[in-house]
Amino acid sequence: METLSFEFPAGQPPKGRALVGCVGSGDLEVLLEPGTPGTLTIQVQTSVNGAEQRWQHLFERIFQEQTPPALNIDIHDFGATPGVVRLRLEQGFEEIGHD
Repeated sequence: METLSFEFPAGQPPKGRALVGCVGSGDLEVLLEPGTPGTLTIQVQTSVNGAEQRWQHLFERIFQEQTPPALNIDIHDFGATPGVVRLRLEQGFEEIGHD
């Protein structure tokens, strides 16, 4: 089990919160909450040790296309694929009203 931390530039915080996914399904869950303006912080708790670079590259690809809202994101991972991670983040952004 490993805990990873990431930070990216962001816009303004959203008003809403979202919880998507379910770690008990062998997948992952993502909790999105309003954060500090200008900063997106991500905490990942993962069952896969040594995957920090994979997570870093995934987040860079996702956030290079758009400026994300200022959020605190907690991810509880149980070996999800990068495609599932991206899907869950997009679902969370949709729920809080951001693309």
